Amino acid sequence: MGILMATCLLALFYGFSCLCKLLLRRRDQACYLLAYECHMPPDDMKLSADSCVKIVSRNRNLGLEEFRFLLKTITHSGIGEETYCARNIIQGREETATREDELAEMDGIIFDALDKLFARATSISPSQIDILVVNVSMFSPAPSLSSRIVNRYKMRDDIKSFNLSGMGCSASLIAIDVVQNLFKSHKNANAIVVSTESLAPHWYCGVEKSMMLTNCLFRSGGCAMLLTNNRSLKHQAKLKLNHLVRMHTGSNDEAYNCCIQVEDESGNRGFRLTKYLVKAATQGFTKNLQVLAPKILPLREILRYLVASRFNNIRTSIISQKPKADGGLRLNLKTGIEHFCIHPGGRAIIDGIGKSLGLSDYDVEPSRMALHRFGNTSGAGFWYALGYMEAKKRLKKGNRILMSGFGAGFKCNNIVWEVMKDLDDVNVWKDCIDSYPRDLNQVSPFMEKYGWIHDDDLGFVRFDMSLLVIE
Repeated sequence: MGILMATCLLALFYGFSCLCKLLLRRRDQACYLLAYECHMPPDDMKLSADSCVKIVSRNRNLGLEEFRFLLKTITHSGIGEETYCARNIIQGREETATREDELAEMDGIIFDALDKLFARATSISPSQIDILVVNVSMFSPAPSLSSRIVNRYKMRDDIKSFNLSGMGCSASLIAIDVVQNLFKSHKNANAIVVSTESLAPHWYCGVEKSMMLTNCLFRSGGCAMLLTNNRSLKHQAKLKLNHLVRMHTGSNDEAYNCCIQVEDESGNRGFRLTKYLVKAATQGFTKNLQVLAPKILPLREILRYLVASRFNNIRTSIISQKPKADGGLRLNLKTGIEHFCIHPGGRAIIDGIGKSLGLSDYDVEPSRMALHRFGNTSGAGFWYALGYMEAKKRLKKGNRILMSGFGAGFKCNNIVWEVMKDLDDVNVWKDCIDSYPRDLNQVSPFMEKYGWIHDDDLGFVRFDMSLLVIE
């Protein structure tokens, strides 16, 4: 009897020690966002309606039909007149970009964001950074951009540095996943994530419409983030990472090819966006939510959805009709999420995801306004939208934020953050936040100035490119 009692106690002690070990391990694997900084380009890189037309008019391959397509695209894109572009493109050297142009663009964005980040996070210096992850999809020099940062800030010899390329617009979320996994084996570590995109050598100079879209959407921007798993710094944190789910649908050929860098028939390199893009985003997002939803939604909402699904199945089998789209089958994500940060990649993506989730104009406002003010800044776009929420004083302690992003491949990634304290920093929006939100249904300045290009009479005369040149 005594041996049996000792065996039981030993088993209980072993089980208890395993449970404590597991809890302590999970405790040390927390991921906190201490600070982030978005890059604000200088005014000489700003793209007004007139400067856009100057750039477009230099492409002598474009005809009347292509100009009409561009005008229609830009006026419906949700992008305003205060976005930014690489200097070589502004200066008329989009077809002859040099390596110096590419490095100057990256240095201007990355070092500005990091300088501001270290100035803000005064308790952590560059020498205290253990992990560095840099993501730029379209430019991968040697030495790498991460090595360029290590050299500039004289970081430690044992730093774990990573350089991600080709990951598309959701690359910053992938970079955070890399950091989170490294935190599992590195205690009390500090990490930097830098996210931007290279435009200098990638302006499309051809006439294929599906490849001209990127010229209308992508703009200069970038962001640097400081993360840690050091619980002693928890009180300084803005956000805590609760969940991260990644989904890759590249096995589907249409999804793989809907967002891809190629050369057109004339040999002009560009980025092709196909009509399948929105469908691929929707399908990837749906699969992602199937994994994420049970982790973030209360039990009552999941039960409501299951009951509604069962009810609709019975009803449709009786009346032999398809159920209505709003027949109770939509999960209400607002029961587990207070704020939605959809990647500001384009108006169609924002509106499509917002509609499918039943979000209000208020919910999608940060993404729409970030797109209007800064354009599609690739992987950095989330942080301009997050900055908008913070500048508008929307983020309160305990709130949860869903970041949803899509990228070439095709990838869909979702992150759920928990707000650690009330946030009210105006950050990169400080000079314009009072003028937002804007009414995006107003007549576009592009249409006001160049709407005459739709005049039917132009079809009966030879189209002169010089008509569009603004001196």
